[in-house]
Order: sequence, then structure tokens, then C-alpha cells
Amino acid sequence: MADKRLYHKVANQLLELIDSGVFPPGSRLPGERDLAEKFGVSRVSIREAEIALQAQGRLEIKVGSGAYVLDGSDQPLNGLPKVGPFELTEARALFEAESAALAAPIISDEAIEELEGYIQIMSGKSPGKPTGDMSPEEADEAFHMTIARATNNPAINFVISSMWKMRAEAAQLQKVYRSVCDKDSSHREEEHQAILDALKNRDSSQARIAMRAHFTRMIEALLIASEEEAYQEVKRKSSESRSRFLLSAQLD
Repeated sequence: MADKRLYHKVANQLLELIDSGVFPPGSRLPGERDLAEKFGVSRVSIREAEIALQAQGRLEIKVGSGAYVLDGSDQPLNGLPKVGPFELTEARALFEAESAALAAPIISDEAIEELEGYIQIMSGKSPGKPTGDMSPEEADEAFHMTIARATNNPAINFVISSMWKMRAEAAQLQKVYRSVCDKDSSHREEEHQAILDALKNRDSSQARIAMRAHFTRMIEALLIASEEEAYQEVKRKSSESRSRFLLSAQLD
């Protein structure tokens, strides 16, 4: 047990050096002998620590060459895969459209009432029971999760919950979604209302269509946002080049 704790400790110390930039991505770690002297442990402990970090995706061990540092930003986030906004929105469209279709025939009146309250918050109106004090973003998530729970299928609930967790915990996804939602908030209330109307009518087909329409519009908004970002980046680089050219001309 003591040996096992020792290599865990060494692995954590190596991670601290990697994350602090002492050993940047792509660099080769010092040899086992040098690391053993540095940490005051055996070469076996160093080898086990490197194997543990390789299993975590932080190192690549090349036989006869050594251990190389991998880019930690490409690793899964808290056990979740790293995905972009388009991949995540596409997956949500598939799962949540079917979730709405499954929920439609069996959703309870209490759940319908909850959904109505969440739309009130998303539209900026006074929240009422059972929603309490929530932001429009929180109400948006609660709306979709209420539908997932209404399927009475724990697997569906877990998958959709995990996708919302990806959106919430990945900083880049948060930034992109926030930008899109801020610019495109006018559609949010009517799209969620269309989903709710289909659920009220217990119409599976229309619930599926309304949910798909919601995500189709979101994907279109993401495309526009990415095009605008690319355009602004081109403008920035052009401005920098122009400034360097003018400065060079003045010096001449």
C-alpha cells in the first residue's frame, strides 16, 4: 500500500510540473534515473507513475525513446468527451427530439405546469411556482430536463443531463452558446412555446418536429456566429499587417 501511495504522489508531482509549464506539451521528460534522484524515489516508482499518467492521457511512453508530454487541453472534461458546439447541438437535436416524442403521450399535468413557468422566465415575465428564482438560462435547462424526466426513462434522462453538463462545464462551449443566445433570444420563447403546445396536445409527431426546429435554428445561429468570428479574425490580422507596413514605410 505504501508503494502504491508513493507512485501516486510522484504522478501528482509530475502533473504539477507539467501543468505549470516546466514540461510543456511535446517535451520529453528527463530519464527515469534523473527523475528518481529528483524525487528521492526508486526508478520503479517513476516508471509506475509514468504508466499511470499514460493511462490518463497525459504522457506517451515510446519504447527506447522516453516519456513525452501530451496536450492536456485535449483530454476529456470530468469524464466527458471534448466536443465542439456543432457536435453537441447535433447530438442534442437527435436525443431531445425523440425525448419530446416519447414524453408527449405520458407527460403529467404537473410537468406541463412546470414547463409553462419556465417559459415565463425565459420570456422575462414574473416567475411563479414551482420555478422560484431562476435565470432565463437556468429555466432553459430546466425546461429540457423536465421533458427528459417525463419520458420515465432513466437512460434518456442520463444522456440528456450529460449533454447539458458538457455545455455547462466547457468554457468554450459556454462562450459560444452565450453569444448565440444573447443575439438570438427573440426566438427562444416562441420555439419553446411550440414544443409545449405539442406536449399539451399529447402529439408525439408535432413535439418531435418542434424540438427539431428549435435545434435547427440554433445550428443556423451557430453557423452565422462562426462566420462572423472568422471575419473579425481576418479583419484583425489585416489591420495588424497594415499597421506593420505603414510603420515600416515611415522608418524607410
